[in-house]
Amino acid sequence: MTSDPHPIHPSHTPTGVLRLGVFFQGVNSSTVWRLPESGDQVAWDSFSRIITTAQRGLFSAFFLGEGLRLREHRGVPLESDVAGRPDAQTLLAALAGITENIGLVATQNTTYNDPVDLARRLQSLDLISGGRAAWNVVTTDNAWTGENFRRGGYLDHADRYTHAEAAVEIARQVWRGEEIEHVGAHYTVRATGRLPRSPQGEPVVFQAGVSPEGRDFAARTADVVFSPFGDRERAIEFRRDLVERTLAAGRDAQAVQIMPGAELVLAETDAEAEEKVRWLRTQQIGPRQALDLLEQYWGRDLSAFDPDGPLPDVDPEVVVSGVTRGAGFQFEKAKELTDAWRAEAAAKGLSILEFARSRQGSRGGTHVGSYDTVADELAELVRLGAVDGLNITPWLVPGGIDDIVDHLVPRLQDRGVYPSAYAGPTLRENLGLPPLA
Repeated sequence: MTSDPHPIHPSHTPTGVLRLGVFFQGVNSSTVWRLPESGDQVAWDSFSRIITTAQRGLFSAFFLGEGLRLREHRGVPLESDVAGRPDAQTLLAALAGITENIGLVATQNTTYNDPVDLARRLQSLDLISGGRAAWNVVTTDNAWTGENFRRGGYLDHADRYTHAEAAVEIARQVWRGEEIEHVGAHYTVRATGRLPRSPQGEPVVFQAGVSPEGRDFAARTADVVFSPFGDRERAIEFRRDLVERTLAAGRDAQAVQIMPGAELVLAETDAEAEEKVRWLRTQQIGPRQALDLLEQYWGRDLSAFDPDGPLPDVDPEVVVSGVTRGAGFQFEKAKELTDAWRAEAAAKGLSILEFARSRQGSRGGTHVGSYDTVADELAELVRLGAVDGLNITPWLVPGGIDDIVDHLVPRLQDRGVYPSAYAGPTLRENLGLPPLA
């Protein structure tokens, strides 16, 4: 623990309390679905079991991801994608009935929802859950998704956050029962909020963009940011930058909490955890997945290359990588990236398969070690003020957070950085957010 009372920014005071969320994603390369103990992506038991386990572990929130269209790979639907994912708010309303304290976070897109209708549905969830609802605000501007709505890519990339900010502003007016007269570049709205306010006042607003525009949007509007920066140095830099932007937006330095996405691979000893993560990477990334990863950046068929051989010695056919398999592939400069990857793989003596597995968790959100080692790491992060919590993507559903709840949480409590009970019945209380006026 540092002796400096303001180790990251002179205006920011660390809370010293770690909050946990669990993120039930749609398509991703982290969750393993082919083990005997793996659940079903759309089965009620998968959702109900993981949320009740999270509540037993005093998790603050349960997040649902959203997918608005089947992802594609080189022009055809990706075989491992999920069709027919349950609607987030319908599912969360059902889960509200079997839980009492844990927050219910719906990822909902501002581009393809009417702001008044969306606000009313979120407020309804907030009411029936007793003040536990939240909205993870996301944006979309690409034609690939827009075609699924007969709208094309009508939203310019530069407009995605001005569009979203208008949607959040209108939603908050609905939640506060105001008379809305909004005439803007994207919406013309005349409406009145009619529902009573929940015990927490209104849904908590999460946001996940980390571009400069996304950070400014979060600084102006969000209660919590779901960031990809979980390692110490990048988490500290992200906190420092976000505090500066929050202050510039006229808000308090403490106004926006940060919960990085995280993958936890735990065992009784560090050596066992290292062996476990090596095994896990073999389950997450096989030969076909390794070639699929590279093809997204090369923009060409790489099936002739041996996954156990070196990275392809041909140049990519695309200049900038596309988005058809999701946000993680967007806008990378293909030639620059693939040259760097070839050099890295050659220097380390890695095959295509080994290199692809090394990329898993490489952004810094993976914590591998014994329960005590990881508890010490997380305690330091929260005491520094680098993070306020973690949003965990379990590598196994529905049993992937059992060891966190049974073994890591007690150790975090022993270190004085994790709650011993829920602070109250609302999400806002359990995140440590100030009450609304």
